Amino acid sequence: MSADETTTTSGATSATDIPVTDTPAKKGPPAPVKVIAVVLGTAVLLSVMVTMFALPAARSAPHHVPIGVVGSEQVVSQVDRLTGDSFDVTAYSDEVAARDAIETRAIYGALVVKPGADLTVLVASAASPTVATMIETMGQGVADATRAQTQVVDVRSFPAKDPRGAGLAAGALPLALGGWISAMVIMLVISSAGGRIIAALGVSVVGGFALIAILQFLVGTFDGNYWLTSLAAMLGIAATCFAVLGLREALGGPGLVVAAIALILLGNPLSGLSSAPELLPTPWGAIGQLLPPGATGSLLRDVVFFNGNAIAHPLIVLGCWLLGGLVLYGLGLRRERRKHVSDVDVVEFGYRETVDA
Repeated sequence: MSADETTTTSGATSATDIPVTDTPAKKGPPAPVKVIAVVLGTAVLLSVMVTMFALPAARSAPHHVPIGVVGSEQVVSQVDRLTGDSFDVTAYSDEVAARDAIETRAIYGALVVKPGADLTVLVASAASPTVATMIETMGQGVADATRAQTQVVDVRSFPAKDPRGAGLAAGALPLALGGWISAMVIMLVISSAGGRIIAALGVSVVGGFALIAILQFLVGTFDGNYWLTSLAAMLGIAATCFAVLGLREALGGPGLVVAAIALILLGNPLSGLSSAPELLPTPWGAIGQLLPPGATGSLLRDVVFFNGNAIAHPLIVLGCWLLGGLVLYGLGLRRERRKHVSDVDVVEFGYRETVDA
């Protein structure tokens, strides 16, 4: 046998003698179990979505809606007794005081009852067309009881192009979905933490200008200062976008689920933009105002139609969501930097070992 043959045989033998260990593959649930889980999970998700969107609308009714009454103590107590828990009645000295209360968002409307004169119903359809209609109906009932004529005065209405404010109500879902989808796209396309922050800020600015331009110049829902209204929209989009980014960075996949529940599943139907928070079942109306869609809608409404009155609450809510998202994302950014430094140290240590050897 030649030397070459010996070498070949030896190599073949050594390769054959190497033990091969087969690692058994992890087996997941059987296919039928997966199918059943997907079907049941989807059915539960759809059921929850239908419940959250349909139930608040079906159970819509006034719950302690603040209104005013200008008149004698007897008239005030009579109206208070007739309305029950549906309306919270506050007495005002005159019509001017009642108008001021409407414009500062303290009340939704008022009844001005003067002896020997027509009953004046003050409403603000821009605050809520649904509540305005309810107050008009209630005023007609009081007028019928006192055999007086009614005169309805809309203190602040929507523009003529969109008298029912449909654009504002329809904007709740795009606001919620827009921030969520924007954050998802940013995370998929941009890998650096700093780049994601810049992109989120850019989306908020451009999206705010675009959203208000559509609602004001195309749909005709708004008639206020375009620049101030755009700033309010920017804050709402930024709060939504950074909340999603922060939750995703802090909690991973479950963070996206939490964001979807807060913004879409709860935030949209509980925003009260199509009616009013006081018309939703207790306490869902108040909860909706603590979520970005409801707070953004209230902020836009107050900035455009009520000279910025009563904006403190939505500003605080959106500020908390924005800062919370930034904090969570900042923690993720810090973790990423630590990981980068650790990787660099490992590479340098390996390089030094090689040089020393």
